[in-house]
Amino acid sequence: MPPNDAWPDAGTVPVADIGPDTCLDPVGRDTDTAHGTDSEDTEDSEDTLDLRLPDEFLALIAEEGTEADPGRSPGASTGMARAGLLTANSDDLLDGVADWGPIATPAGEFCLVPVHVDRDLALIGGWMNDPAVAAFWHLAGSQAATEDHLRAQLTGDGRTVPCLGVLEGTPMSYWEIYRADLDPLARHYPARPHDTGIHLLIGAVADRGRGVGSTLLRAVTDLVLDRRPACARVVAEPDLRNTPSVAAFLSAGFRFSAEVDLPAKRAALMVRDRSRRDLM
Repeated sequence: MPPNDAWPDAGTVPVADIGPDTCLDPVGRDTDTAHGTDSEDTEDSEDTLDLRLPDEFLALIAEEGTEADPGRSPGASTGMARAGLLTANSDDLLDGVADWGPIATPAGEFCLVPVHVDRDLALIGGWMNDPAVAAFWHLAGSQAATEDHLRAQLTGDGRTVPCLGVLEGTPMSYWEIYRADLDPLARHYPARPHDTGIHLLIGAVADRGRGVGSTLLRAVTDLVLDRRPACARVVAEPDLRNTPSVAAFLSAGFRFSAEVDLPAKRAALMVRDRSRRDLM
């Protein structure tokens, strides 16, 4: 699983390269009007749970099993339809990231724009070759590695949506919004249905060290919680060695939940709870 905690230096490209209709919808809705009672707050902030696997996850397992054994009954694949999932290259599992629209932040208007490889590979590949990024993402070198990484998500089942972060018309960061409860990460912590995860890197040197990362993290998690009503919390797993990144998550309203041993790193499990979003 990729990291979510690099803060590199790289160039930017003008918004014209993203498209004329990008980020032109009205600023986001205020849909989170109820944050629960004190007892609900306690429940939402617990990190242990007797968890029933979500229907989407069971359907995905069934679908993968059918593909591996064509002789199986096709009944498993119909579980995808019953769960309301779309075919490959869909972001329905994340409630239409492409339609979330912009959000006003103290740093300016910001929006997530789903990646198009032909348009965005050179920019993202350049960021991946910054030493500050390469130390955590491990995608330095030729753009082929970055292209493979992006296409694997774009042609997958919709559990992850890679995006450019566009601030005041300028692409300046890279984000991956993903279903943490359907991700391998769920094997390493007590996941809950619809947990939503974030990976990111900040691409422009001018945006590092002055709080922009924390500002945008808070904005994106607000977008997730507003646009995904079934999601009770947003999670992240920055490398414990990356102190500035962990500090940025804390400043953005996340709480430190646990240290987690992942296949490629020891991570800080960071959580932002819907019930506490106005308190932290």
